[in-house]
Amino acid sequence: MSVPRPHKDEIIKIAEEFGLQLSDQTLSTYLQQFDTLAETYQVVDEMRTTPTPLKYPRSPGEHPAPEDNKYNAWYVKTDIRGAAQGKLHGLRAAIKDNIAVARVPMMNGSSVLEGYVPEIDATVVTRLLDAGATIAGKAHCEYYCLSGGSHTGAKGPVENPRKAGYSAGGSSSGSAALVACGEVDFALGADQGGSIRTPSSFCGLVGMKPTWGLVPYTGIMPIELTVDHVGPITRNVADNALVLEAIAGPDGLDPRQSLSGTPGQYTAALDLGLKGLRVAVVSEGFGWANSEMDVDEKVRSASAMLRKLGATVEEVSIPMHRVGQAIWVPIVNEGSTQQMMKGNGFGFNWKGLYMPSMMEAHSHWRQRANELSETLKFTMIAGEFMSRAGKGMFYAKAQNLARQLRAAYDSVLADYDVLLMPTLPMKATPLPPADASLKLVFQRAWEMMANTSPFDVTGHPALQVPCGMSEGLPIGMMLIGRHFDESSLYRVANAYEKEVDWLLA
Repeated sequence: MSVPRPHKDEIIKIAEEFGLQLSDQTLSTYLQQFDTLAETYQVVDEMRTTPTPLKYPRSPGEHPAPEDNKYNAWYVKTDIRGAAQGKLHGLRAAIKDNIAVARVPMMNGSSVLEGYVPEIDATVVTRLLDAGATIAGKAHCEYYCLSGGSHTGAKGPVENPRKAGYSAGGSSSGSAALVACGEVDFALGADQGGSIRTPSSFCGLVGMKPTWGLVPYTGIMPIELTVDHVGPITRNVADNALVLEAIAGPDGLDPRQSLSGTPGQYTAALDLGLKGLRVAVVSEGFGWANSEMDVDEKVRSASAMLRKLGATVEEVSIPMHRVGQAIWVPIVNEGSTQQMMKGNGFGFNWKGLYMPSMMEAHSHWRQRANELSETLKFTMIAGEFMSRAGKGMFYAKAQNLARQLRAAYDSVLADYDVLLMPTLPMKATPLPPADASLKLVFQRAWEMMANTSPFDVTGHPALQVPCGMSEGLPIGMMLIGRHFDESSLYRVANAYEKEVDWLLA
């Protein structure tokens, strides 16, 4: 493209926004300087980055007909075969549609992005293929992933396979639904406030939000780089550990991983038993204003089972957990508005891999803003207002408080191996009707996040595990561990899973 040169009126307008007054002579000199500047930019624009060769052949796939998409969980069906051997050989995977799969359409739940086709595979996709998995397709997700319910995607709501008319959870809604109904063996989801764990809980699945930075986010459309996580959704604990082994570890492209711990052999921890392990049941994770009694009861019963299996189980108090979501809100509202929306996905000051093609496609939201989901519209308006009113200081203070919140959990994890609480205060909720009030749309998007969102800002690994059924709907407990100690979570979860006999197929 030709590098643009500004008209003098454009320079004056920008200067005024910065509080600058330019004399006529200064303005004239600026215009001359722009000629030199444009030549420099032109050099960069004409250079080409080295394309990444695709190791595994594929076609663009196809959009399934409604009769082949019972829960509205698929966006595109594909058949991309990975390596002829590997730990995931023979397993079929669904990929959340905010994760790039080269030459396959990607819309991230958004009508604005529909039609975009990435030219690269995300690192996690390459790693799945290298491990022998087959990519069966892209799973629907919520509009730019800004919902804990499954009702905001541009292609319509995703239905919970466990109970007709109920939410599958968000924002990895299609990923969970496809695993729950058995169309794939596992799926990848992304989690910024609970978006792996929420649909996993609603659908009765195992969902891991790994330690922040353990799994590279390269090639995935960001929301806010300090809370972005990607991880597996499976029907059982062993498969979850196996998938995490395949995707964890630095890729040299994601600076989140500069302080990363060494990936573990998570499957090796599965059968170690619970003798000697200490589990802390966090009292503040129970009894929220919207907590359902059967949820709290099932999770406490699960903790008692861990004691019977040999773990030391004690109740502890972490008062700061009760304000964890309040700390999360400014980070996501303001951070996502600046990075994902105003920054066209990636923003500035990022040392990792950029996807300019995605940025260009996403930038057209400005001409089509009325198409954005209601949850995204409010997040943007709230984020921009609070950024301006607080001059960025609410976001800054929340990031500082996040370190205190992390320390509050770490102080207990110094004496215990695992924290335990309900994943969500509630079971899956009915999908809002097409004529639902805006108030109900918002409620169903955000009401379930009190326990999940704090661990996105602290970065602790958190594993959702099914622990019961009530009224035909699954209930989940969440296990939280020390940074990079996913193995302890799998160890506890697998011992529990082997003991109970109600597990959902």
